[in-house]
Amino acid sequence: MTDAVKVGFVPFSAAPRGVLVVFCDETLKFGPATIKALGPAANAVKRAAATNQFKAKSGSTMDILAPEGLKAGRLIVLSAGKTASLKDSDFLKFGGKIAAKITAGTEAVTILAELSSGAMKGSQAASIASGVRLRAYRFNRYKTTKKDGDNAPLRAQFSVAVADVAAARKAFTPENHIVDGVLVARDLVNEPPNVLFPAEFARRAALLRKLGVKVEILDVKAMTKLGMGALLGVSQGSEHDGRMVIMRWNGGKAGEQPIAFVGKGVCFDTGGISIKPAGSMEDMKGDMGGAACVVGLMHALAARKAKVNVVGAIGLVENMPDGNAQRPGDIVTSMSGQTIEIINTDAEGRLVLADVLWYVAKKHKPKFMVDLATLTGAIMVALGVDYAGMFSNDDKLAERLTAAGKETGERVWRMPLGPEYDKQIDSQFADMKNTGSRNGGSITAAQFLQRFVDDTPWAHLDIAGTAMGVPASDLNRSWGSGYGVRLLNKLVADNYEAKR
Repeated sequence: MTDAVKVGFVPFSAAPRGVLVVFCDETLKFGPATIKALGPAANAVKRAAATNQFKAKSGSTMDILAPEGLKAGRLIVLSAGKTASLKDSDFLKFGGKIAAKITAGTEAVTILAELSSGAMKGSQAASIASGVRLRAYRFNRYKTTKKDGDNAPLRAQFSVAVADVAAARKAFTPENHIVDGVLVARDLVNEPPNVLFPAEFARRAALLRKLGVKVEILDVKAMTKLGMGALLGVSQGSEHDGRMVIMRWNGGKAGEQPIAFVGKGVCFDTGGISIKPAGSMEDMKGDMGGAACVVGLMHALAARKAKVNVVGAIGLVENMPDGNAQRPGDIVTSMSGQTIEIINTDAEGRLVLADVLWYVAKKHKPKFMVDLATLTGAIMVALGVDYAGMFSNDDKLAERLTAAGKETGERVWRMPLGPEYDKQIDSQFADMKNTGSRNGGSITAAQFLQRFVDDTPWAHLDIAGTAMGVPASDLNRSWGSGYGVRLLNKLVADNYEAKR
């Protein structure tokens, strides 16, 4: 993981080092521990606020260099706004805003975790620490020259001063593992395609064994024996053979029915014979964002020892226009026995998912399945880059995903399914074709996937707009966002995990 910051917790009484960060409310009021820490510098804050016309709106910051009467060399005041209306997700964003104010070369930062109403709870301080780590992430593995500004690696020790160190550390332990999972997913999405081809991706997923995850890797021979003609049809044009990886975390009761997550892992997508335009084709290294999320999620669940049985499965391929590549007009037979006419070889992700979904549904018989895929550009036309499209055959699962999205900020928007859309993928020559008409493209893609889940409760998340190339936010400056790890961890923790 590309993560250079260190975060820890200290008591309020610890002397601030380097940069001191404190919180105020919308009236510029501080808590008692903050007033004590500031001492005479509190007057400097009031003068600076008047001079700079600081409005103290939630999330706004004021920066004071070498404040008189304070040992810290720099003081940052962050307004929490109206503290009575704060949500848990606000503290995560506060951590991101703090990290944004820290420049490369800073050695130490002390964050005083107190609101005007009193000390923050351990969970709130933990969220601030998590926000710092998420925002501080950089992917600089292949840079050989030192960069300034946002590209410079941030290497600093963040000390979060709290009223109860033990409570903060206890709250942060699982959150820290969740952040690790997000960073694992970001690293995978950011890797170049000449490095992260299917076999290498599978090798990295296998590193989860160190956390107690059982990992099985299926090669071409094994998938051929299973009859996975849909997935293998996509990979046959590449010199890099496809793989399927099955990851199992058994943290629940022995024999208890698992829950399942499935990811599309197209390590690079040229479009195949139906080749894409050259412009921005380099972004297609991120067409494995769904698989990256599943690996990151499995890391988070295993590291925090989630009390649930989970299956994570990813189909890994490259879609290349070799002489062996499948053609428009080809008919392939999926593992389910259903035949598929290939209309467009650039509609490949659904072919990969078809075999993986069927395999998971039949072999592991999960309580539900959620698949994630950078599947269609059409979902970005419909929803932009702020929501993932959600399609589901189960209202309760859809409601739980929506709730988890609202709480984590990784939001989903439910889209329709129905027989009128399903008719669009009927084929004259096979059981179905892999694309419908231009209209409703993300919906017909979901209808295609639904044919491979049988009666299993299922949700499909089209993350084409949220997994990569998203606008910078308080929590992410990276091209790869790691979208879905926090969302699905929340889904599991709130609804399916045995309570301690």
